[in-house]
Amino acid sequence: MSVPADARAAAGADARISPAEVTLLASVFLIAACGLVYELAAGALASYLLGDSVLQFSTVIGAYLFAMGIGSWLSRFVERQLVAQFLGIELLVGLVGGLMPAGLFVAHNLLPSGADTAFRTLLYGLVLLVGALVGLEIPLVMRILKRQFSQRYALKDLVSQVLTFDYLGALAVALAFPLLLVPHLGLIRTGLVFGLMNAGVAVWALWLFRGELRRVRLLALACAGVIGLLLLALAGSERLTAWAEDRFYGDRILHASSSDYQRIVVTGGRAGIRLFLNGNLQFHARDEYRYHEALVHPAMAAHGAPRRVLVLGGGDGLAVREVLKYPSVEQVTLVELDPQMTRLFSTEPRLVELNAAALRSPKVTVVHADAFTWLESQRDAGAVWDVVVIDFPDPSNFSLGKLYSTSFYQIVDQHLAADGFMVVQTTSPLVARRSFWTVAATLETVGLTTMPYHALVPSFGEWGFIVAGRRPWRAPTVLPAGLRFLTPEGMATLRHFPPDMARTEEAPNRLSDQRLVRLFEQEWGAPH
Repeated sequence: MSVPADARAAAGADARISPAEVTLLASVFLIAACGLVYELAAGALASYLLGDSVLQFSTVIGAYLFAMGIGSWLSRFVERQLVAQFLGIELLVGLVGGLMPAGLFVAHNLLPSGADTAFRTLLYGLVLLVGALVGLEIPLVMRILKRQFSQRYALKDLVSQVLTFDYLGALAVALAFPLLLVPHLGLIRTGLVFGLMNAGVAVWALWLFRGELRRVRLLALACAGVIGLLLLALAGSERLTAWAEDRFYGDRILHASSSDYQRIVVTGGRAGIRLFLNGNLQFHARDEYRYHEALVHPAMAAHGAPRRVLVLGGGDGLAVREVLKYPSVEQVTLVELDPQMTRLFSTEPRLVELNAAALRSPKVTVVHADAFTWLESQRDAGAVWDVVVIDFPDPSNFSLGKLYSTSFYQIVDQHLAADGFMVVQTTSPLVARRSFWTVAATLETVGLTTMPYHALVPSFGEWGFIVAGRRPWRAPTVLPAGLRFLTPEGMATLRHFPPDMARTEEAPNRLSDQRLVRLFEQEWGAPH
């Protein structure tokens, strides 16, 4: 059947997308991108400052989505001057959302120590406000599109177009946030850049609909004011970040960077160098030797003559430094998730001096991988180690808790020589007594014989460790020369647990329930 020429011409005209339509659909993409950035930035900042990334991200995202629902519901009451209302919302969400990471960082440093409740109130108040504003955006864009192009779109087509661009914007930011934005811009500058994008959408709408808007000059001044404030904040973001981190850490910042996995800060003061990961102290140079000697030597010396050693975690190279004190060692494999850690501790002169250039030793092979996944991949290779040193951060979230589970220890056991030992850093048996003994129960469930012990590390307090293996541990009579803390005679003291650290009966930590993470949070969050 032939189609009349005028009908074909009309269809061709309808198929062409107008500049206004392109503008509005592009704004949907940017709106979605900006909204997700504010959500992710709030979750990341909360995890840095409050700990437990799983809990913080879950609650922030939940509160944000709830607020978006409120915003969508409130949009029904916006009936007049849709474009002006949309423009105002864009400026407000750009200003509040863009400044939110900087504001939260500053507030956390100005609030008195222990004022977590006040900080959480501010955090969730801002999350709810930004979420509600973002929830208003998409319904208003849909109504503007419907009004402008009612002849072109049926409702189903309009919803399809808008949601497609909305989800594409979210996908783009979900990929860019951890891979590009945070590593290269940091949280504060990322928020400000995307705040400027929101303001840019407002300017775009002002220009596009200038013919139908009232008070164009006033709206233009508002756009200029918001953009000016955000640019001013962006220009001072480096100094703001340095000021906030100096106040937070209390020492001069020697190095600060954000990797794909964590915020790495190295400070230096009169007492020496300190390393912080996501705001948590990992070591202090004045007493780290106590921790690392206690971690490494009870297992290494008890083995007798270890040749092959596996170190899981410990990208600072300090545990490797202690391992290399044994002449019998031929090969050390260090598995560290974050390549930025090992790069820093093998190139920065002050840090290289601290770990005695351990990461540069020809005996050391560095692997950048998730320890759980990497060990599973070694099953077919039949790799076996005489000693395995496990130096992971505490089980403060589920991604770390899996590394303290029966499933993980079973995999480690498969790669342990018959006469070998593994040793695990196991949090404080004084502060987190039940957590400590949960790890012991977990190792014993796998079928290993355990030897729990503890040492006083002034920067941390009483700290716990557990040696485990298929044969009983016997106290070594000889240790490497030059140790500053550990002695053969002092080993017996480390094994004594007074009543306030004595064993409690605990269930093992399994991958399916990760009870250790909840227990750890309860104990470290309780007043002591």
